[in-house]
Amino acid sequence: MSKYIVNRDAQGIVWFTINRPEKWNAIDYDVMNGLLQTITEVEENKDDRIFVLTGAGKKAFCSGGDLSVFQNLQTVEEAYQMLSKMGMILYKLATLSKPTIALLNGLAIGGGCELATACDYRLASRQSRFGFVQGKQGITTGWGGATLLLERVSIDKAFHLLMTGEVISAEEGKELGFIQHVLSGDDVMKDCEEYISKEFLHTPKVVKAYKKVVIRKWLATGLKERMLKEMEDCSALWVTDEHLEAVRKIMRKE
Repeated sequence: MSKYIVNRDAQGIVWFTINRPEKWNAIDYDVMNGLLQTITEVEENKDDRIFVLTGAGKKAFCSGGDLSVFQNLQTVEEAYQMLSKMGMILYKLATLSKPTIALLNGLAIGGGCELATACDYRLASRQSRFGFVQGKQGITTGWGGATLLLERVSIDKAFHLLMTGEVISAEEGKELGFIQHVLSGDDVMKDCEEYISKEFLHTPKVVKAYKKVVIRKWLATGLKERMLKEMEDCSALWVTDEHLEAVRKIMRKE
């Protein structure tokens, strides 16, 4: 069974589904590679208009990195290699010249929140919950998520999410400005399609031009360099006793 599924519809929507429900749709190297390949294709394919990210099932959007794989990273260099690989995929996602949507259909924690933050829009089912829980594991956001979050919400709201590590509801996320829309129905993909039909009224060329305005701002303010510095900070924390012990506790529970 494929760890991810890519579907294209007649409206030019590309649906990327992380297909690891038994792992709470955690990200491993295969998912990373598939995501990178698909983002590259969407950028180059003129028929692809919008990119939507979601997770299989109803339990989770994405639970972050797969610790059963990444627990073996024992040095700063090994940690940075993984963090920068995924971090630069998120940078590529954030700077995609076409609209991107994170369709939160369940739990989004840790790196799952970073993945959602890289998207232009975050739509959430009523039962979905999310939280930047990395601090409770003795590390910071490692894929550039804090840098991206500060581009999405005000500093005080970003600090609240990052410093507390609280897991909050979709409605609370909307109040903070992190979630743009809470979906009311049970069919989140259908609701997402309806949102897209109302939100993107202009031609693809006009939409792309507006996205370039944001991308130019990020180029001028060194978004990539700031994200890379964040990954360096996380790499140093990755090998601390606090983080290694937190990972051991999580793996014992599994």
